[in-house]
Amino acid sequence: MAITPIEVLTAAFRDDPLAHWLFPDDEMRSRAMPFVFGDAVERSAATGELMVDGPGVAVWLRLAAGEPPFGEPDPREPRLAAFTELLRARHPHDREHLYLPFLGVAEPGRGIGSALLTSRLSRADAEGLPAYLEASSPRSVPLYRRHGFEFLGEPVTLPDGPRLWPMWREPRGENP
Repeated sequence: MAITPIEVLTAAFRDDPLAHWLFPDDEMRSRAMPFVFGDAVERSAATGELMVDGPGVAVWLRLAAGEPPFGEPDPREPRLAAFTELLRARHPHDREHLYLPFLGVAEPGRGIGSALLTSRLSRADAEGLPAYLEASSPRSVPLYRRHGFEFLGEPVTLPDGPRLWPMWREPRGENP
């Protein structure tokens, strides 16, 4: 039976420090994660930007200058509201760009994440389109750096929580 993109992302982020901070309770995290991923997966799929490679999923959103990356959080979820507020303040808004809110691989170490990045970033280069993301774990930073992402300012530190690394990638020309 095929695994859905939301199931892949849920499995991939099960042990992520950000997921544990947002939803400290295991049961709550299990229930909430599909909803967290659902909207972004739907938006990405609707515009043809969702990339799936077996146990790997890349959720890309093409954002116009000034377009917010995500909607208003539920005020009854204080951690989600704090997360959204801090990331919104750091998200670039002056240029059209690709935003990668989620890249998840349920079976890491097989090069699937790198292949998903290479595929969409090569098209972004041809389109002259920069890309932005927030790395949610220290172990993902080297992967993004290998694909041309650079740190965009200081890390974002969530209240009593993990750090996130905002990263930006300018499009590469014919001679990167």
